[in-house]
Amino acid sequence: MKNKILKTSLNEFIQFGFKSVTMDDIARQLAISKKTIYEHFANKTELIDACVDFVFKQLTDRINSIQKNEANPIEGIFEVKKLALEHISNSSRSPEYQLQKYYPEIYADLKKRELKTMGKGFKESLKRGIEMGLFRSSIDIEFITRLYFNGFRGLCNPELFPDSDYKPNELLEKYYDYHLRAIATSKGVALLEQYNTEKKL
Repeated sequence: MKNKILKTSLNEFIQFGFKSVTMDDIARQLAISKKTIYEHFANKTELIDACVDFVFKQLTDRINSIQKNEANPIEGIFEVKKLALEHISNSSRSPEYQLQKYYPEIYADLKKRELKTMGKGFKESLKRGIEMGLFRSSIDIEFITRLYFNGFRGLCNPELFPDSDYKPNELLEKYYDYHLRAIATSKGVALLEQYNTEKKL
């Protein structure tokens, strides 16, 4: 029952946002009483925290798999971009934005975990890129890692990137192109251009 509550709640939160969905809504969706939900989750905040943790672990596993099997770090970035497109939204209804606005403690913890867990794989990818001659050997790996994750989070902020001016796919295209060109060697830029050309074919 706990997993059923978790998955149903997650679907509701993604569709309608953390702020809008109530425990009553979730209970009605599951055709159970709120009391049953509270037997597994003490309150809505704990339920949201569990949902965030569930998604985080899924994303981490998928990104780790991409980085483990990538032919090179630039290819890996293109694969991560596809994954990110499934989750990013610059709408005020975005779960990311609502989490930051209404549950800042959960959001702050998520950012720390993200940097610690996903950041490790990202740093390894940067090192591989340097070894392959795709990224400049002079880059500060720790600085680039922090800049990358902070910048990515900013894409989800509708105050910075409103729906009327930016669409998620366009944001990701511009962001990853900016990121790669900032750290790539001439060899890396040539490979980036190759992937961009193949993508358009």
